[in-house]
Amino acid sequence: MKELIERLSDLQIRRPWVPLGVVAVITLVFGFFTTRLELRTRYDALLPDSQPSVQELHRVEARTASAQTVLILLEHPERKVLRAMGDALVPKLMALGPDIVGGVEDGTQAARAFLAPRAGLFLDRKELEQLHDDVFARWDYEVAKEQGLLLDDSGPPVTVDDIEKRFRKKAGEKGATEAEEDPREGYYERKDGTALVVQIRSPIPGGDLARTGPALEKIRATVAAVQASRPEYAAVRVGYAGDMPTGFIEYDRIRNDLLGVGATGIVLFLSAVLLYFMRLRALLVMGVSIAVGLVWTFGLTQIVIGHLNVATGFLVSIVAGNGINVGILYQSRYFEERRRGASTTEALRTAVRETWQPTVIAALSAAASYVSLMVTDFSAFRDFGFIAAIGMIFCWIVKTLMVPPLLVLLERRRPIESGDDGRGVFGRIRRFGMGYGRIFAWIVPRAPRLIFGLGVAVVVAGVVCGVAYVRRDPMEYDLGRFENDPNQNAELHRAWDGVIEVLGAGHGGMVVLADTPDDARALENKLQKDWDAAPDDPDLKPFAAVHSLWDMVAEDQDAKIPILLEIGERMERARSRGFVTDADWKKVKDVIPPHDLRPYGLADLPEALARPFSEKDGTRGRLVLIEPRPSASNDLRYLLRYSDSFRETRLPNGKIVLGSGRAVIFADILKAVVRDIPRAVSLSLGLTILAVIVTFRRGGWHAASVLFALLVGVAAEVVFLYAADVKINFLNFAALPITFGIGVDYAVNVVQRYRADGSTDVLEALRTTGGAVVLCSLTTMLSYLALIGSLNRGIRSLGIIAAVGEASCLLAALTVLPALWLLVERRRERRPVARP
Repeated sequence: MKELIERLSDLQIRRPWVPLGVVAVITLVFGFFTTRLELRTRYDALLPDSQPSVQELHRVEARTASAQTVLILLEHPERKVLRAMGDALVPKLMALGPDIVGGVEDGTQAARAFLAPRAGLFLDRKELEQLHDDVFARWDYEVAKEQGLLLDDSGPPVTVDDIEKRFRKKAGEKGATEAEEDPREGYYERKDGTALVVQIRSPIPGGDLARTGPALEKIRATVAAVQASRPEYAAVRVGYAGDMPTGFIEYDRIRNDLLGVGATGIVLFLSAVLLYFMRLRALLVMGVSIAVGLVWTFGLTQIVIGHLNVATGFLVSIVAGNGINVGILYQSRYFEERRRGASTTEALRTAVRETWQPTVIAALSAAASYVSLMVTDFSAFRDFGFIAAIGMIFCWIVKTLMVPPLLVLLERRRPIESGDDGRGVFGRIRRFGMGYGRIFAWIVPRAPRLIFGLGVAVVVAGVVCGVAYVRRDPMEYDLGRFENDPNQNAELHRAWDGVIEVLGAGHGGMVVLADTPDDARALENKLQKDWDAAPDDPDLKPFAAVHSLWDMVAEDQDAKIPILLEIGERMERARSRGFVTDADWKKVKDVIPPHDLRPYGLADLPEALARPFSEKDGTRGRLVLIEPRPSASNDLRYLLRYSDSFRETRLPNGKIVLGSGRAVIFADILKAVVRDIPRAVSLSLGLTILAVIVTFRRGGWHAASVLFALLVGVAAEVVFLYAADVKINFLNFAALPITFGIGVDYAVNVVQRYRADGSTDVLEALRTTGGAVVLCSLTTMLSYLALIGSLNRGIRSLGIIAAVGEASCLLAALTVLPALWLLVERRRERRPVARP
């Protein structure tokens, strides 16, 4: 390997355009694939396609006509204006076609119109017979009273209000009607009539942005056209909620967030590079090489994976911040040799010879820490590990191929005069900039025992805090903690608040697809039995309610219809005789069965009523809706219980029905993270230790001191996690295993320089290599700190944890490690020399 590196160095010095041409060709190829890389923002993209919950989710989405919803919030002081505009919107939106709109409604009017006359069919047989007897008893009472034959006038056996309540109690449970005093009359309205919701169900699956964007534009244009059609609609305030507009807005925000975070990170660490070297050529070389490394990395990502997700999308900043370290160490040594008076050729050869091994070790160590994520079952971690690992390798390859010839070409165009760093203002700034390690070389010899003792104390504190941290459960269960900041889109959240006020927080629910309508009925009955068997405490119930289209079909209709017709006939006769007043008749007229009442089934339900439970091809009755508890929609502990209640249900006929949806996806993500944390952390630590042992295989003390510095740095991070009560989630977890591979680099570089110089003065290694080590850490830290500017709170926590780990490992490498070696050096100096 060493001979190959030297031969490549000779070629780069003699013919610099050859390696640059090779890099350019490869970059063009990878660049083509990079432009085809897509971003997937849905959370099911974080799990492998082979996951049963993901497969079932895709199956349901492919079959249902309501893959996404658009909720239009209309606000106006007058109820009649909102109803008129809502009613006008329904047919106009339906006219957009089934490819965009699967269904539209602004209330339950269709359900009321169909089910209200059939309300009595939903009474139990005994309840219906009792109502029949009570109505006939009331008839006898009124007849006797009219004829003066009433012996004891203690009041009627049943009132019209009682009859109405019995009908409407069951009808209301099926969504047919509401109490008469409710002024909403089936519309999706705020009780005071100042807001109305129009609900659109679209067959466009989530994540299909090519269709979602144009569909939303057509919906907005239709709403605008209706609003402009009448003067009174102009004052109506329109807002949009639902998963379709939310997902589209979130995608746009995430995409801009990725670009913003990546650009911020690159600008920050390139600024640090410029301030360190104070040379534009150093900035140019760094910028070009890191850009090429990113193109290679994400080009291969498109070939192998095909997309980025909400976790891997932020790797632009991380890969760039870590990958630039190789070039920093190389150029730092190159400019150091030039300051000493070496020629361009000598400086390049020395820089290559002295930095290739520590830089390749650093790249492999970093890659190894990322590779540890690839052994997990969580595809987001595997993708994260793969992209970051190849990013480290590619950045090292690109540096090796590009940096020397670029420096040669720049030297030919504008040579650096030997020793020019000391003259003029910029020369003094350069000289100061190269001295980042001097402050540590000044601090360490003044209290090495104290510094080493503090390191040991940090290790002890880290062990204690680590045990306590694990015992109190470090996992994050609040979904809101790793979603996008709601304050970034006030209008969207205002519309959501209005919709929730009208429809309720649990209006969504998870949809389960059974094989047949009979299986759907059996599934609903089984889930209802499970609900009944759960403790009576509402907080312990697995879900709020379960529904299917069978809820709209009454049982035992053949036996109930004759009884119900007799009740209706007697009520009509009572009205004709004046026994029922007009005011009382108004209360019950819509629940009185028609004379032609007949049994009905799923196929007889009106389209508007059956649409929420219909599939794209019109199949009815196979869908079951399970509603979550509204107040716990962001509680991951509850979502675990909620998802387990319908994830896999065995029916009485032996069939197993699978369920999926947002709750099941998040539950699977949490289970994968909890299962994968020990595996990934252990593998990362093991690979890091192996890399250090192989690097210093002939120097046990060197390896031990590096691992001790890493232990101090990791322990300090654990103390921070415990003290700050930082919770682990599926976005920030990656910071834990990568701390080993990234954090050990700095101790490796210090000890490598200390050993390579053959010096017994560790402080000299700090003065020379310390500055480059600080800059390497600073660029990496800045790439992590750039994540704090993300809109996603989970990504912010990733940046904080990673930055703290980076800082603690850097300080351990530049203080505790030199203090240890300084104590060893002093002890050796005091050792008596044996006389011959």
